[in-house]
Amino acid sequence: MASRRIGGVLLAGSRALSRQHGLTGASAADSQILQRHLQFSRFSYSSAAGGESKKILGVFFAAHEYAKNPEFLGCVENALGIREWLESKGHKYVVTSDKDGPDSELDKELADAHILITTPFHPAYMTKERLAKAKNLELLVTAGVGSDHIDLHAAAEKGLTVSEVTGSNVTSVAEDEVLRILVLVRNFAPGWKQVSEGGWNVAAVVHHAYDLIDRTVGTVGGGRIGQELMKRLKGFGLKEMLYYDRNSLGAEREKELGCKRETDLDTMLSKCDVVVVNTPLTDQTRGLFNKERIAKMKKGAYLVNNARGAIADTEAVKEACESGHLGGYGGDVWNAQPAGKDHPWRYMPNHAMTPHISGTTLDAQKRFAAGTKDMIDRWLKHEAFPEQNYIVREGKLASQYL
Repeated sequence: MASRRIGGVLLAGSRALSRQHGLTGASAADSQILQRHLQFSRFSYSSAAGGESKKILGVFFAAHEYAKNPEFLGCVENALGIREWLESKGHKYVVTSDKDGPDSELDKELADAHILITTPFHPAYMTKERLAKAKNLELLVTAGVGSDHIDLHAAAEKGLTVSEVTGSNVTSVAEDEVLRILVLVRNFAPGWKQVSEGGWNVAAVVHHAYDLIDRTVGTVGGGRIGQELMKRLKGFGLKEMLYYDRNSLGAEREKELGCKRETDLDTMLSKCDVVVVNTPLTDQTRGLFNKERIAKMKKGAYLVNNARGAIADTEAVKEACESGHLGGYGGDVWNAQPAGKDHPWRYMPNHAMTPHISGTTLDAQKRFAAGTKDMIDRWLKHEAFPEQNYIVREGKLASQYL
């Protein structure tokens, strides 16, 4: 019987097995015998079918009472909705939220796992040391987008495959970025805080509130999310919509989106009233928005970062918000996650920060759950994934991580 873990607690499910096989009055010993029998039967079935029984380990956050919604797939309790499917194929599926420290359930279960499923929202940090201990590991799947919680170079050296559900978060993150831009530019958060606390002070809000029309917005990264953002901003009557990317979108696409490419990042930053980060975390983008680069932005400009927290220097952002050089900073990604209670971004002025939520709406969860299932199914059948889903393949990293 495959077990599951909720908050690190192992659930055996022997009662359900007993009911399933008509043993409603079965003793604990009977249930244990039944479990051993089913384990053997599943392995025999899988082997007879020409496959091999695998252990799949999933790491998700525990949703507790919120897991009652069956559409909430990305939590420990609902485990992407693939338990029944995996177990029907004779595989063992263990899930846990306990991922930190040498005695975590993650480390205990990882030792003999063949496939690991993680998410960017409750990241299991797969260091070189952890990967070295995972002797059976073959495949690491990110249920979502962004695999920087994995030491990709170590995974490549070990000959592992790393993949993610590319595109699953595009609409969700782009919509959130529009929301976050407006929250900052209109100075929404202080107004909400006022009325929530029983106050009423219009001047305290509107002294720092603007319209988006006739402003210049730039995106660092013109990929899927960047383009979806530009598409949504086209109707706001912007002065200019700029993008910085190593690749041009081409004249036709630029005309369609109403955007213009800048080939120099600092030049773009000097023009923008709002800058949005839409680039993956790599060796080249880590700390990209440091003190020196933020100083090149227009005074009072806003910075939105739903990409990865480590792309922005924590102290530099805090200082810029405090000095007023940044009009505000908004995002839902932190370095590291979950963020500590003393993280300065929680308390700096003019921020629009949330926990990592932009790419995990219930609609996005359906997409990344389906994509994860598809890739595991393909892996078990020795079939290739969609090319864009590979992050590490045959010892080589995808181009965006080079």
